[in-house]
Amino acid sequence: MNAHITPRLDLVSLTVADMAASLAFYRRLGLELPDDADGQPHVEVVLPGGLRVAWDTVETVRSFDPGWKPAVGARVALAFDCGSPEGVDACYGELTDAGHEGHLKPWDAFWGQRYAVVHDPDGNTVELFAALPSVATGATS
Repeated sequence: MNAHITPRLDLVSLTVADMAASLAFYRRLGLELPDDADGQPHVEVVLPGGLRVAWDTVETVRSFDPGWKPAVGARVALAFDCGSPEGVDACYGELTDAGHEGHLKPWDAFWGQRYAVVHDPDGNTVELFAALPSVATGATS
C-alpha cells in the first residue's frame, strides 16, 4: 500500500562563515538565540508556529559534503515584518549603522509596503517590510 506523503517545510538552514557575526545579526532582528551559541558549529531555534531556523558553519557542512560551495547570487531571501513603516526605517538604520550592508534603502513600494533590503554577514538577502497605513486600514485615496 502506497501512502501519499505530503512534505512540510520544517527547517530553513543557513551556512555561515562566522557563527558569532551571523547570530548577532539575527539577534538584532529579534530572534531569540542562546547567548552561549556563538562558538558552536550548529545552532538551531524554533520559531513561533514551529518552523526551525538553523545555522551551520562552513566547516560543519563540509564535514558531510566535502564539495560544498556557496551559491552565487541571491535566490532565497528571509523576510521580516517590522510592524510599521517606521519600524522598517528604524530596523534598516540600526542594521546599517552596525555596519551591515544596505542593499535597498527603505521606500514605499507600489505593492503597498514600506520595504528595504539588507545583507546578512554572509551576503544573504534579508527583506524588511511593513504594510503602509492605507493598505493596513483598507483606505483608498
